Amino acid sequence: MATPAAPPAGSRREQILAVAAQLFARRGFHGVSIADLGAAVGVSGPALYRHFPGKEALLAEMLVGISEHLLAGGQALAAATTDPHELLASLVEFQADFARREPELIVVQDRDLANLPAAERQKVRRLQRTYVEIWVQALRRAHPGLPVDAARTAAHGAFGLLNSTPHAGRTSEAAALLRRMALAALHDLPRASGPPPPWTAENHNG
Repeated sequence: MATPAAPPAGSRREQILAVAAQLFARRGFHGVSIADLGAAVGVSGPALYRHFPGKEALLAEMLVGISEHLLAGGQALAAATTDPHELLASLVEFQADFARREPELIVVQDRDLANLPAAERQKVRRLQRTYVEIWVQALRRAHPGLPVDAARTAAHGAFGLLNSTPHAGRTSEAAALLRRMALAALHDLPRASGPPPPWTAENHNG
């Protein structure tokens, strides 16, 4: 049997970002030096400055990048269906898959966001809020009359469950259980009276 061809290697910049995510997750942002990063990717520390002006810029690209990825994915899912229950199921699967594939980024995002420069930190927060609002609108359409604050709390609770996927063991059964728990929590919310908010998928695509 022929050996499958190896996938093409990513760019050096992408390699640096991937290695930095691993080191930052393991040691913390302040526990990793430029020399450490260079050694991990096989170049001198100063050579890294050809790709990033410093650790803060590297962290910024990492966290802005994952926030943009999550928002773009959420927007695509919201545009693909007008059924809020179907959308919630898709969002849960999307977030769980991201947490499973990128556990280091989950750790870095939770722990090291405060180490970003102010402008980049604000950008990440803005992207995150917009992503959360996709979940909030889906929840309020699935549960007519649900207050905004309650929907937002429910969304953040689901994130807490799903982002713990990497810590639940490597079994697919554990990951599937967390997905089911998150989806059940989102569907089992108190009923409230009142009409559902209007569907405004176009607001998520701007």
